[in-house]
Amino acid sequence: MQLEQIRQIAVIGLGRMGHGIAQAFATAGYQVRGFDANKDARASLHQRVRSNLNDFVANDMLNHADVDPILERISVTATEGAAAADAHFVLEAIAEERSVKQEFFSRIEDAVADTTIVASNSSTFTISESAVNMRRPHRAIVTHWFNPPHIVPTVEVVPGPETTEEITETTIALHRKIGKLAVRINGEIPGFLVNRVQMAMIREVWDLYERGVASREDIDAAICGSIGFRLATRGPLAICDFGGIDIWSTVYKRLTPELRSDHELPESIQTLLDAGHLGTRTGRGIHDYNSSSMDEVDTRRDDVMLKLSKFLHDQRPTKD
Repeated sequence: MQLEQIRQIAVIGLGRMGHGIAQAFATAGYQVRGFDANKDARASLHQRVRSNLNDFVANDMLNHADVDPILERISVTATEGAAAADAHFVLEAIAEERSVKQEFFSRIEDAVADTTIVASNSSTFTISESAVNMRRPHRAIVTHWFNPPHIVPTVEVVPGPETTEEITETTIALHRKIGKLAVRINGEIPGFLVNRVQMAMIREVWDLYERGVASREDIDAAICGSIGFRLATRGPLAICDFGGIDIWSTVYKRLTPELRSDHELPESIQTLLDAGHLGTRTGRGIHDYNSSSMDEVDTRRDDVMLKLSKFLHDQRPTKD
């Protein structure tokens, strides 16, 4: 499958991730068919995408006249097979459960052409795990988007050992065409790239929170105003170069023996988990939320991200 042959996209799973992924492809001009087993997710898809698009309009990143044409390029089907029929690229954004994904990849082959690329938005499972029962695993690949997918630039593209080079290159080109920062991961590794780095940080942050080194508010503020601030414009390896490899090496040797390195959840996190306090979707996590504050947090997050995205885009060098 070549990039120019891809015209029809199918997105299976229209929840938190899937609706934003469908939006990204439709915004770039692709026809998108979507399906979700949950009828509420199907019924609310266009409303949620319209709300996202209105945010882009408010930040001068989209013309208001483009909103309706984008929405018209997204259709919702009554069955998974109808969404996948005639699609050139199918992406699943379904439950993050190994068996659910394996069942999907087994049955989707009967609904698509032999040349159709089938991708997984898994943040955990490699394509070798998800597509283990596929007859043609050479056209299966991971495309790991980040929440909110219609705003965050990066998509990790992770081929499996049987994925062909053509499929990998076409998948990377497709995501770059729709404006995403497609990053190729050279070989399967649990957690891919970003989540491994992220979990290393979260393990230490949870430990600092558990030990009461700083309040939850100050921990978040400190990281946002330092690491987060710098990482918005420079990657971690470039930051090492700017600071000096000699200095970073000294800090590395001094601090790494002190960092948390076990595999157990901190007691405070386990207590939240046992009580069902899972974060914004339950109204309480490490922080406390109510319905109005959750909406406010999401709105502010998206607004700040959109402004940052627009600013960084404007800073890219122009071609002569």
